[in-house]
Amino acid sequence: MSTLLEVSGVSVSFDGFKAINNLSFEIGPAELRAIIGPNGAGKTTFMDIVTGKTRPDEGDVLWGEMSRSLLKMNESQIAQAGIGRKFQRPTVFEDQSVFENLLMALRKDRAPWKVLFYRETAEDRARVGELAEEIGLADQLPRKAGELSHGQKQWLEIGMLLAQEPRLLLVDEPAAGMTLAEREHTTDLLKQAAKTRAVIVVEHDMEFVRRLDCRVTVLHEGSVLAEGSLDFVTKNQQVIDVYLGR
Repeated sequence: MSTLLEVSGVSVSFDGFKAINNLSFEIGPAELRAIIGPNGAGKTTFMDIVTGKTRPDEGDVLWGEMSRSLLKMNESQIAQAGIGRKFQRPTVFEDQSVFENLLMALRKDRAPWKVLFYRETAEDRARVGELAEEIGLADQLPRKAGELSHGQKQWLEIGMLLAQEPRLLLVDEPAAGMTLAEREHTTDLLKQAAKTRAVIVVEHDMEFVRRLDCRVTVLHEGSVLAEGSLDFVTKNQQVIDVYLGR
């Protein structure tokens, strides 16, 4: 199996505290992966390193078929290389419609003069329609994003990331604050997205992780403690001691 992202021997310290400690991790080009672990396990720092927000003290982060080093790129270059990240709180343009939010997010040439003279095409409108269908907001296109429910805003933001056609999507605690129906739809959405790209979901909610039905990586003190199916890792005595037994 080919590898899309390979993190090897990565460590980073903040004021003497080792947030990530000799971490190695890899994911394939069309794979769904959940990352779980107690608070302070290094989940957010891991995402910060992959997206270029934090520079590790040592180790390698290699990307794509050509094994390019992400450590040589800045945040916007990493985003352009095909890594999208969704934070816990949705950031959508509240005063714009769902349609306009998705349209603005489409992967386009962002040269200033191109943006100035941009005219939407039939192709763009069709793509927005497809995205809206995929995220379950096809009937909400004319609505202002600010009027959507919390769950719908989350889906819109996932749609805006998908519009940029990332090869890897990092999603932080998507289930937080959602109703049961919204969570089910979110599961389907992420599973669907992972058929054509890599999706990493950082999540606390075990029920949600079980629904994702994917390989799970357990982080503890900045390292991988266990990896495998949810049933496999939740039977691991160390995982029970540091995480589940609390």
